[in-house]
Amino acid sequence: MITLNDIKEAKKRLSNTVHATPLMKAPILSKEKNAEIFLKEDNLQLTGSFKIRGAFNRVAMLDETRRKNGVVAASAGNHAQGLAFAAQHFNCEATIFMPEATPLTKVSGVKSYGANVVLTGENFDEAYAAATKFAKENNKEFIHPFADDAVIAGQGTIALEILEKIEDIEHIIVPIGGGGLISGIAIAAKSINPNIRITGVVASGARGMKDSFEARLPMDSSSVRTIADGIAVRDVTPKLLDIILEYVDEIVEVSDNETANAILFLLEKHKLMVEGAGAVATAAIMHNKVHIEKEKVCAIVSGGNIDVTMLSLIIDKGLVKSFRKMNLIVTLMDKPGALMHLTEIFKTCSANIVQIDYDRNSIKLEFGEAHVTIALETKGEEHQELIRENLKQNGYRFKQI
Repeated sequence: MITLNDIKEAKKRLSNTVHATPLMKAPILSKEKNAEIFLKEDNLQLTGSFKIRGAFNRVAMLDETRRKNGVVAASAGNHAQGLAFAAQHFNCEATIFMPEATPLTKVSGVKSYGANVVLTGENFDEAYAAATKFAKENNKEFIHPFADDAVIAGQGTIALEILEKIEDIEHIIVPIGGGGLISGIAIAAKSINPNIRITGVVASGARGMKDSFEARLPMDSSSVRTIADGIAVRDVTPKLLDIILEYVDEIVEVSDNETANAILFLLEKHKLMVEGAGAVATAAIMHNKVHIEKEKVCAIVSGGNIDVTMLSLIIDKGLVKSFRKMNLIVTLMDKPGALMHLTEIFKTCSANIVQIDYDRNSIKLEFGEAHVTIALETKGEEHQELIRENLKQNGYRFKQI
């Protein structure tokens, strides 16, 4: 049984190494949702994620013999970096098993701390099976990313930091993958003030813990698929479900589109680089998945190790969705001056061309026609309507994509 005292002791172990991360007001969300909303920015942690807390606490509690033998973990990335950092700090060998599709930024981050990386399996659970087998065969200490009391206690130090700054916090919203983060936070928060509401947030493509919470028994997912790779956990651990059933008030889910919106919002409005798993609590607030009106609320921003390719895709889609980018396929006559006439229309509408492609070979085209695929910078929905009207008035056939 994990106690408040365990979490307080963990905080002491972390005090000289792990950051007490910022707790910042979110003024735009607060105004929109008629609540006092704060963001706990653990994406600014040493390794870019809260996971360093639990990993460091666990390694700090090992005796010298076990440390000398080395430590092993399975992780989608953030626990891996946390454990690699802790192993380097305590001068012990670390071997990390990661899913083959793990973003390069997370693999590189683990290697930068001197750990050995083994890429195997399609998801966390397959990497986990390989890691536990390796640890057993080589007499090494396996450190679970969430189903471990010392790890859970380390994650719970986030709640202590929140309550040190805001004693009267009423509601804490937490991402859920395996459940270690929300378990530690919930135990600490509820032990100090049983009236604090704890809401968990899962990704729609990895909703095993939500289904289990509602059924009150472990229900593993057949598969997981989400941009929030840090919480893409397929199987539910009974021990953690028991803690969550006792301490957590509700679990909600957000879609990948909602998560992407939150990533873009946090980047643009708060200048925070946040990965999918780190953005789901904010996404739940933005998309009205939780009732928070007139409450004092804290959303956990749990990690910032996002792959730059994914970030680029999210930004691009976000610009289209917010009417700041317009993608068109326009059909025009394939003759001299035709393209110049089209671009004059965009010039008249004050739309900046950022990308253009000319295709005269498509089998969908009639002879003498061409397709122009064009991307425009635009200034909102009304601006895009103006462009569409001008194209129609000039007789162009077009499709917005």
